[in-house]
Amino acid sequence: MVKIRLIAVGKIRERYVAEAVADFRKRLEHYFSYDELEVAASPGNDPTRAMRDEGARVLEALDPTDVLWLLERTGSEISSEELAQRITALADRGTRRLVLAIAGTYGASDDLIARANFRWSLSRLTFLHEWTRAIVLEQLYRAAKIARNEPYHH
Repeated sequence: MVKIRLIAVGKIRERYVAEAVADFRKRLEHYFSYDELEVAASPGNDPTRAMRDEGARVLEALDPTDVLWLLERTGSEISSEELAQRITALADRGTRRLVLAIAGTYGASDDLIARANFRWSLSRLTFLHEWTRAIVLEQLYRAAKIARNEPYHH
């Protein structure tokens, strides 16, 4: 199966979110080669500068062959089943690594949006920034279970 990397801007500060992320990270070990990279959030409150600098840090962490899915509020919503199908299709095509990027609190830079192969919206709702990481990991775990026709999804 395809290797998966999650790149997130900023650190998780809430213990309960960190525990949820750790739980799903452990569950994913059975299905994917998975790793995470946190890039620094930009200090201050200048949204334009933060998006530019944080986007540059995410882009620097990418290999040219990486398939990049950007978590972005204006992206496409997909079902858990569609997520499983998309990841399976990437693996079938020989994709080496899928990178999921979670931009900072102000959003993604134009350069990061332009580099994305797919923009994925979890919902039209707005979530706390830290929760996005936990939700993405839970959905990756769910997708793996769906792809293997294992119980959990229902």
